[in-house]
Amino acid sequence: MKKNTENLFKGLIFISPWIIGFAVFQLYPIYKSVYYSFCQYDVLNPPVFIGLQNYTNLFRDEIFLKSIIRTGIYTFMAIPLSMIVSLFFAILLNQKIFGRGIFRTIYFLPSLVPMVALAILWKWMFNGEHGILNYFLSLLGIQGPNWLGSTMWATPSIVLTGLWGVGGSIVIYLAALQDVPRSLYEAAEIDGAGWFSKARHITIPMISPVIYFNLILGIIGCLQVFAVPYIMTAGGPARSTYYYTMYLFDNAFSFLKMGYAGAMAVLLFIIILAITFIVTKMTAKRVYYAEK
Repeated sequence: MKKNTENLFKGLIFISPWIIGFAVFQLYPIYKSVYYSFCQYDVLNPPVFIGLQNYTNLFRDEIFLKSIIRTGIYTFMAIPLSMIVSLFFAILLNQKIFGRGIFRTIYFLPSLVPMVALAILWKWMFNGEHGILNYFLSLLGIQGPNWLGSTMWATPSIVLTGLWGVGGSIVIYLAALQDVPRSLYEAAEIDGAGWFSKARHITIPMISPVIYFNLILGIIGCLQVFAVPYIMTAGGPARSTYYYTMYLFDNAFSFLKMGYAGAMAVLLFIIILAITFIVTKMTAKRVYYAEK
């Protein structure tokens, strides 16, 4: 018993840097956000408790409600496209081709580019007058749109920018594809199954846990999208890319409405938790976990 206590104490000492960092940089800010969400607080004056007023005001706020709709539209556009593209390239990179390792590296490297640099780069590329995309379209005789200056094209432009960073998802899919037993494909080929049947009845079910994992991470990431649209469009044009976290940021640091921003942060957490729960329940019978 004494030895177990000593081992536990030693283990706590080893992980204490992480515990301290988690408590100081995550747990305490979360607690303060929840506390401030029930207060009127402008940073310059002490917080004043006002109960649920911040939460009730949110649902009377037209900008808040529209930011939820815009974020939802962005999420519904980005999630399917990013998952399909990343899975497609993962399947290609899983084939036995010459220089496969080099191609894997090339597709993964863009995901390492910092968000700020990524946004600035694509902002130049999407420039309506001097951007490289419109230049190539002009070579084909096509008049390119004003990508970031159009309410129709601004959100799709940000979605396309997000595809630049699917390298991480590709690697995860690739690891899952390599774990699918080759014997299943061989048995299916003997039965005369084509590529579509093998993909539908073998590949997709066998990698379904990874699909579920990437889906959850994708939803969380999309609902918290901030850096790329903030740098590329600053919420414009006509607030068509003014997403939830951008309004939260403005309330906290531009309008100094920390209590209101805290309520938005708490509500965002609840929304993410609810969506994760719903997705988990909906996919429970479709995710296959192999028995070990």
